[in-house]
Amino acid sequence: MSQNGKLATDLVQKLERDIVTGVLKPGDKLDERSLSERFGVSRTPVREALQTLAGSGLVATMPRRGTIVASITVAELIEMFEVMAELEAMCARLAARRMPRVDIENLIALSDECNALKDHADADAYYEANVRFHEAIYAGCRNSFLERQTKNVRNRLAPYRRLQLHRPGRLKTSNNEHADILSAISNGEADTAGKLMQQHVAVQGESLNDLLAIVPRGYLEPLAS
Repeated sequence: MSQNGKLATDLVQKLERDIVTGVLKPGDKLDERSLSERFGVSRTPVREALQTLAGSGLVATMPRRGTIVASITVAELIEMFEVMAELEAMCARLAARRMPRVDIENLIALSDECNALKDHADADAYYEANVRFHEAIYAGCRNSFLERQTKNVRNRLAPYRRLQLHRPGRLKTSNNEHADILSAISNGEADTAGKLMQQHVAVQGESLNDLLAIVPRGYLEPLAS
């Protein structure tokens, strides 16, 4: 791999992390010159990194706006959460069948971490612990392809999943649902684990309305007139 290629790969990881963690938000402009100055590289690896991120759907090139952190339509949001729920349900179902006891003990510790944060009203801190809990289940499914695909969709939805936790009472509800999922996985109840995870991740009905009500301007594309 060329030096520019290595720099581009490193930039992809850094920019992806900024998008997933909310440092860069949907609608934010990604200027090649500013990014090259920020990271101390030429514009060539920056351009390559943005092309890679565009391929994964995390950024988009818009007429008269340049490259921005991608936003999505309401229809796409619903569809992506639908896929996310099924992918995570599959991970939980397989984890209940395949996760060794040592990994279940780690999952218990991660659940305890979420539990300790649920009353602190710090949705961002809880979100990071929540990611670690879910990623442990992805790994526990012992299917690397499924794990990668689930992470890809999770990353695309990260700004919106983070917002979910700002809904009143959602931290406690999420934590209670974690406990039920953990119990099912620990007891090897695959179908129950899958069903509980699907319900945990799915956004529909009142939950969807509540999420849409708190989505900031620019996170969702306007409906075509």
